Amino acid sequence: MQTLRRPKIRDQAAEQIKQYIVAQKLVPGDRLPTETQLAARFGISRLSVREATKALEYLGVVESKTGVGLTVRQLDLERMTDHLALHPGLHRVDAQQLIDSRVILETGVLPHVARRMATDPAIRARLQALVDQFPRATDLAAWIDLDIAFHRTLLESSGLEPLVAFGGLLHTFFRRFRQSVENAEWQHSIESHQQILDWLAAGEVAAATAALREHIESHKERFHDIPG
Repeated sequence: MQTLRRPKIRDQAAEQIKQYIVAQKLVPGDRLPTETQLAARFGISRLSVREATKALEYLGVVESKTGVGLTVRQLDLERMTDHLALHPGLHRVDAQQLIDSRVILETGVLPHVARRMATDPAIRARLQALVDQFPRATDLAAWIDLDIAFHRTLLESSGLEPLVAFGGLLHTFFRRFRQSVENAEWQHSIESHQQILDWLAAGEVAAATAALREHIESHKERFHDIPG
């Protein structure tokens, strides 16, 4: 294997470790070679390997356990969501792109939500409990927290775990559209959330999709209040 050179030894080593995990078809809990073995494999110092593994630990790819060494870490979707929400690139994305991204992501999961809701009454109950809290939200911060919780629960209810990581997009969206949310007709928004839920519970995916699309795209009407 080609010896890695500076100035990005740590980043290159981290990429090599990820490729090793994929190539060896390692699963969560599987052990990786020792730092000494990895250093020899890549032709770099143990310090550089340690820097790479620390970076991968932060990202939730691997973990280091005393007496065990490096192992592949179980996927932590909560951590992935946090990373996505804080990514500076998302905060510079065009407002229209954020709206379109939400429409694609959220309407795309509705068929899965409806199928699971038909056999699991707890899904509807969780979403209904959130809708019922909206009238009691007395300030913008509480309202936004509920709105994020509703739409994130919608994603989670699909059962498509990899998509849950994109829930971070919701936090970014509501930070950017805070003024738009404040200027919205809150009673109409409550009715919109209820309508989406009722259509899903009835198995009317097309109607739920249309309602959700209209709900998200309503922010277009308030573009003049949205910071660029």
